[in-house]
Amino acid sequence: MSAGTNKKGWLKKLLLAGILLLVVGGGIAWYIFTDKFEDTAGTKAAYTVNALDLINEFKKDDSASNKKYAEQIITVNGRITSVEAADTTLNLKITNPEGSYIIFAFQQKDLAGVKKVKEGDSVSIKGSCSGGSYSEILETEYITFKRCSLNK
Repeated sequence: MSAGTNKKGWLKKLLLAGILLLVVGGGIAWYIFTDKFEDTAGTKAAYTVNALDLINEFKKDDSASNKKYAEQIITVNGRITSVEAADTTLNLKITNPEGSYIIFAFQQKDLAGVKKVKEGDSVSIKGSCSGGSYSEILETEYITFKRCSLNK
């Protein structure tokens, strides 16, 4: 067998492996980008907490709190301190006296209900916790939620 024939065999195998890798990678990317999440409103919450207690828990140990709550569906009860417009949606915010806060981003289908919420209203919100972090600049803890819905 000549060196040229051996080189062509490896080149074919390498090309085939590259094409296979591209197809598998494309399939995984398509799955991730088209993945639909269950409606948060119909999902059972792993935890139900008071907003200020949740903020204090993250302030005490955000690493342990992130392990416990991140990517979990959580029901949070508290009093809204601000309603913030963000692009095509609204975010609700609950802040403690020291300035640490929880911010809730809502699903598109829940915007009609969110528009009725005013500062000072007591609410129950269910959402997926994205986690919390401490801001050295602001000297506050912040916790973010995504795919939220108002509990009736």
